[in-house]
Amino acid sequence: MIDAQSFTAMLVEQSGEKQFARKIITRSVEDLPPGDLLVRVHYSSLNYKDALSATGRPGVTKNYPHTPGIDAAGVVVACADDSFRPGDEVVVTGFDLGMNTAGGYGQFIRVPSAWALKLPAGLSLRESMALGTAGLTAGLSVLRLANAGIRPVDGEILVTGATGGVGSLAVGILAKAGYRVVAATGKPEETSFLQELGAAAVIDRAEVVAGIERPLMKERWAGAVDMVGGDTLAAALKSTRYGGTVTCCGLVGSAELPVNVFPFILRGVSLLGIDSVLCPMETRRLVWQKLADEWKPARLDTEISECPLQGLEEHIRAILTGKMRGRVVVDLLKS
Repeated sequence: MIDAQSFTAMLVEQSGEKQFARKIITRSVEDLPPGDLLVRVHYSSLNYKDALSATGRPGVTKNYPHTPGIDAAGVVVACADDSFRPGDEVVVTGFDLGMNTAGGYGQFIRVPSAWALKLPAGLSLRESMALGTAGLTAGLSVLRLANAGIRPVDGEILVTGATGGVGSLAVGILAKAGYRVVAATGKPEETSFLQELGAAAVIDRAEVVAGIERPLMKERWAGAVDMVGGDTLAAALKSTRYGGTVTCCGLVGSAELPVNVFPFILRGVSLLGIDSVLCPMETRRLVWQKLADEWKPARLDTEISECPLQGLEEHIRAILTGKMRGRVVVDLLKS
């Protein structure tokens, strides 16, 4: 019986007050939560939210023990409502996966079928997790810029936090879409990496915020994709050209936004929030199709790190300390 099948998973347990331990265990499919769709997971990925869940940081996972992993790609084993057929390749990202529902750091997941979409033609399961939530978030940002009327001919697009998962993919997607990308980073040693992804120029993050004390800064950007928040987002808004658009999808620098209203009322700048967790399925399908086709980053398959579940520890530490470059794909077939 399927429910009696055992599999490997990461389990995070609370061992004391603010103390959490991670271990690789054997579980049974019958231990999984209820759901229409049972998927044999082939690949997952590492996101900042996964690292928070895996280390017990507040705001992501409420109850432990728990299996993190907000992304999963694999093959359908069974589907109770016939939305999918056994053997279909599917991608599941966001919703409650890996937050309070056992996630992609297990070789099986069971979720509502409404959380899944068929793997788009043009992507392998591994490539879909090289993108994952980070790619969907970056893609949504590019979609919002384009829908706001920001065209490649309009000028430079700033990408902050450019060496991270979302940032590096935003650089590649924007470049593939024809935009001139300026990547901002605090890691000058990664200049070549960002140029290989498609950045036309790489600047120090200090250059972005230079002059932030002024009510408005010199107009420079046609648009911006920000992962950092705080002063960086405020500076991007203050230096975006008249009628430009800035998207916001992260807070690795700060959750605060110290900005006045002048960019909005004097330059008509728009600030658009990006959420990939509860994004409607119609929009998800549109973005995933573009990611599989005209927006597929040129170096998607080579600019990633890969590890089994047992190798995640060092990558979790790296992402929490801002030392991770690009994307980490977790291979559940080798775990």
